[in-house]
Amino acid sequence: MKFNSIEEKRVYMTEQPVEKLVCRLAVPTIMSMLVTSFYNMADTFFVGKLNTQSTAAVGVVFSLMAILQAVGFFFGHGSGNYISRQLGAGNTEEAEKMSAVGFFSSFGAGVVIMAVCILFIRPLAYALGSTPTILPYTVSYLRIILFGAPAMTASLVLNNQMRFQGSAFYAMIGIVSGAVINIALDPFLIFTCGMGVAGAALATTISQYLSFCFLLIMVRKGGNIQIRFRNFKPSLHFYQEIVRGGSPSLFRQGLASVATICLNHAAGVYGDAAIAGMSIVNRIMMFANSALIGFGQGFQPVCGFNYGAGRYKRVLDAFWFCVRMSLVVLLGLAVLVYVFAPELVTVFRKDDPEVIAVGTAALRYTVIAFPLSSWMVMCNMMLQSIGKGLKASIVASARQGIFFLPLIAILPHFFGLTGVEICQAVSDVCALSVSIPIGASVIREMKAAGSGD
Repeated sequence: MKFNSIEEKRVYMTEQPVEKLVCRLAVPTIMSMLVTSFYNMADTFFVGKLNTQSTAAVGVVFSLMAILQAVGFFFGHGSGNYISRQLGAGNTEEAEKMSAVGFFSSFGAGVVIMAVCILFIRPLAYALGSTPTILPYTVSYLRIILFGAPAMTASLVLNNQMRFQGSAFYAMIGIVSGAVINIALDPFLIFTCGMGVAGAALATTISQYLSFCFLLIMVRKGGNIQIRFRNFKPSLHFYQEIVRGGSPSLFRQGLASVATICLNHAAGVYGDAAIAGMSIVNRIMMFANSALIGFGQGFQPVCGFNYGAGRYKRVLDAFWFCVRMSLVVLLGLAVLVYVFAPELVTVFRKDDPEVIAVGTAALRYTVIAFPLSSWMVMCNMMLQSIGKGLKASIVASARQGIFFLPLIAILPHFFGLTGVEICQAVSDVCALSVSIPIGASVIREMKAAGSGD
């Protein structure tokens, strides 16, 4: 829908039936996440046609890209959550100031990360899990990727701020445009221009800056808050709100990156093929998770607006709707991926039987626990959107931090390569035991507070 004012949007978000509202907002966010994941997979697909070392190098660098995404989501979710609650409460001026603080802070953080990482690029490559045989490919890919860091972090803020304002369609246009360009540039730069793995990195960096420009255009449409430098007034209050709302994303994405680094080191003991196989599994699961996260992102603005307006029953109705729908879809998806696991891995690396064997086993173990994410992801997004930063951070940290990190050190010691392959599934089961009581406690609080309708 097209809105001419922020007030029109506020009424729409707090009055429309929540099921239809979530679905309407989720369609563009799911598309954005799927296309973004697809172009991340495109690098792995095209580079996989070069050699196993290039495939492994892309997987190694992916953990750094996850850190950049963590920074972008930290500022984007932190500012966006606050903006949606303030708009729900009718405080437009406060929301405008937060939008500027979140955007300019994230761009500055991207510049700092770029400069520091380029200065220490070779030690960084080893720290990310590169082996000596992979190192030349890793450095070649990593150096170019780093130049896109400021655009990546700032783009995620623009995307999330628009999404939390209920303008998921405009956010989708900006993100998808860059993704399509990246997919088109990959084969041209890698093969036609003969740049190899460096071509994949250059395609990604170019697409990041073009997506950034598209998002700057889109933010001016749909009755969104305008980002103006005169509203950039950093204060302890705003950064406290960003920390409260963004920490769960920082923990979730940051720990996912740390987990990937540890996974690369653990798999590296068993050779480059093991790293490549686990890298392929990570990309496939990232693609599957992106649809779930996109659906949850359709729920977040509904949650934030209605919580800010004191309409708690609508928050809970939307939450349970999302849990039910995602559980059904994930069960079906898990069955399909389990059955066709060898074929999925072969798409990325068909000429290396060892890579296919590792990837197939790991993918099947991982999808067994995949349906559990229906509760964990929606619970985390609800807690984050209503400002329960500490509880959301605990839920976000459980899967890839509290349980995964010790398990990736322990399980391979007892089960060898199989320990690496089963680690994510075991971590998911353990994380569910933490997220259920935390989510249930907040649900009881909102029920006790009344509907607000």
